[in-house]
Amino acid sequence: MAFFKRKKKKRVCVVGIDGVPYSLLRRFVRDGTMPAFADIAAKGSLSKMKVTLPEISSVSWSSFMTGANPGTHGIFGFVDLKENSYKMTFPSFKDLRAPTFWDKLGEKGKKCIVINQPSTYPAKAINGVLVSGFVAIDMAKAVTPVSYVEKLKGIGYQIDIDTQRAREDHHFLFRELDRTTRAREKAVEFFWEKEEWDYFQVVITGTDRLHHFLWDSLLDEGHPYHHQFIDYYRKIDSFIKKVYDRFEKETGGDPSQGEFFMLSDHGFTLIKKEVYLNRWLEEQGYLEFTSPNPESVEQISEKTKAFVLDPSRIYINIKGKYPKGSVDKAEAEGLKNEIKARLEGLKFEGEKIIEKVFLRDEVYSGPFVGQGPDLVVLSKPGFDLKGSVAKKEVFGKTKLAGMHTWDDAFFWSREKPKDDLNITDLAEIILKKFE
Repeated sequence: MAFFKRKKKKRVCVVGIDGVPYSLLRRFVRDGTMPAFADIAAKGSLSKMKVTLPEISSVSWSSFMTGANPGTHGIFGFVDLKENSYKMTFPSFKDLRAPTFWDKLGEKGKKCIVINQPSTYPAKAINGVLVSGFVAIDMAKAVTPVSYVEKLKGIGYQIDIDTQRAREDHHFLFRELDRTTRAREKAVEFFWEKEEWDYFQVVITGTDRLHHFLWDSLLDEGHPYHHQFIDYYRKIDSFIKKVYDRFEKETGGDPSQGEFFMLSDHGFTLIKKEVYLNRWLEEQGYLEFTSPNPESVEQISEKTKAFVLDPSRIYINIKGKYPKGSVDKAEAEGLKNEIKARLEGLKFEGEKIIEKVFLRDEVYSGPFVGQGPDLVVLSKPGFDLKGSVAKKEVFGKTKLAGMHTWDDAFFWSREKPKDDLNITDLAEIILKKFE
């Protein structure tokens, strides 16, 4: 009688690194900053990737986990409007309208471990373990099964750093980045051994925090935090190596036994100027407030034709859709094209600042398209679009050093993906590995 060794089950491991540009990784591969990543990159395909608009984490990660654009998954930003009002609401995981790919894997009996996934709060039960990433307020609601909450607290696990303090205190920033990275490593080690999983994912978000506050230190070797910026990336390189080496050892480097992927949710670049679009709309006569010092779009007047929600979403104040609507539906198309044309001609010190203004149907598709903005503005690198209602000037600058970019995210896989890759393509790529 012949005896056959039982075939091992297929496994997939994914490492997400928030806000890491393809262009920066190429630089760190060339200059030796990330030797482990360079070694891994040489074994597959490091690809440049676009993301969904606006190019912010809540939208991008929702698009990654569902394989859909906002018109299908329903998340258009960190904030949105309550129906038939101007009151703000903060979309949560409960508001996601499309299933995640680990939901689909669970239906097939596959167990998933998902650690520090942004935009999944409050955590909901999956076949496996889900630890929510930012924006998560209460650890008890960020972990499922809840039986793992105390274990995570015991290893010093922390969902995010104190970003307000880190913006002012950069010594604190680096201490917290190191502490959260070590805790992520411990969480990976624990769940890797504790659970018999099919899909394993961990996301690093400290990179995004570092970029927002100290992107200028990367570009200036004389900057007091330049070397700490580089050292942090060396630690991330070590983190990636530990996860990759462990996975390769257990799968024997055999693609039939396991696949490893890496990605970011958007790119990054230096801020030249912040651009306050609501103030621009005011100057152009499209927006008017009932108060000289407004605090939110709730204070717009009935004369308002358009307003902005962070960071770059323009809404036409249509009659019947909003309480103070002033624009007839028949006039809306002409108004959108007028605003689009004016914005695309906007300049700062002679330099055009807008790459393109998209009409809603150009970037969104699906059953919830009507809930999205009428226009989405994409700036040229360096001009960070904002939806503040308090600013008195169109152009300004805060202590933030770095801004997101749309077309410089990255994806790594053994096989070369299609050209013009978008973050919405990744769910299908991952799911196919389990067929």
